Amino acid sequence: MNDLFLSLGIEGWKPTVSALILPPLPFLLMILVGARLMYRSRLLAWSLLLLGTLSLWALSTTAVSGALSNFLLMPPRALSPSEIGDLKKAQKTAILVLGGGRSLLAPEYGVSNLTPRSIERLRYGVWLSKETGLPLGFSGGVGHGNEPGPSEAEIAARIAEREFARPLKWTETNSRDTSENAARSLPLLHEAGVERIVLVTHGFHMRRALGGFARAQQRSGVTMEIQAAPMGLRAPGRLGLDDWLPSRDGMLESHLVLHEWLGRLAGA
Repeated sequence: MNDLFLSLGIEGWKPTVSALILPPLPFLLMILVGARLMYRSRLLAWSLLLLGTLSLWALSTTAVSGALSNFLLMPPRALSPSEIGDLKKAQKTAILVLGGGRSLLAPEYGVSNLTPRSIERLRYGVWLSKETGLPLGFSGGVGHGNEPGPSEAEIAARIAEREFARPLKWTETNSRDTSENAARSLPLLHEAGVERIVLVTHGFHMRRALGGFARAQQRSGVTMEIQAAPMGLRAPGRLGLDDWLPSRDGMLESHLVLHEWLGRLAGA
């Protein structure tokens, strides 16, 4: 599906299509249709109203969003202390952070900035680089449908050097999505003699990212070992009453899970 969008030259429509098919819009439309049918078919109308309302309730709870994440995305576990220790002795290995969005202007700073999601990934990549001594790279351009301006990687390079005191060794500035992150980063790191990539992104995004790198290796013929280094994972624990109540966090996580799942299906 992603290749179809690219071949038709309508990749800029991807954010709009996502907004139309992901919650809450489909369930809000279901409720509106149910209300419109109330005087024609009460059974169908009430069925749509209840289904739409219950779906919105369920997807707005962290209990359901967490279950969806585990079932649909199967996030890998975090790196263990022993695995981080092994990375300290690794050769021809680089840490690569995948971008997750940018803001053209942060008024408080007066310059462009990374979104909170991108900053979280960069922070973990910097921490991992300092812990292991491995060089650090960042992949991210300007996403589909976004306004032109500095790329995510350029912004990340400025933040890494000025705020984290850990300059980036590589920046990939032309990718527009996860698939292009992989396709453009592989040859860049391969030419630098890297044979193993420690891939940093959120847990909910990792399976899609790994799939993108696997496809990129098949197409390019470049073979590298990819080690997942997910971050932003949910800590294990028992569910409480609050987990079954609707919340902004629950709906946000459900939206992210379904977005990532559809992205994997589409090969984006």
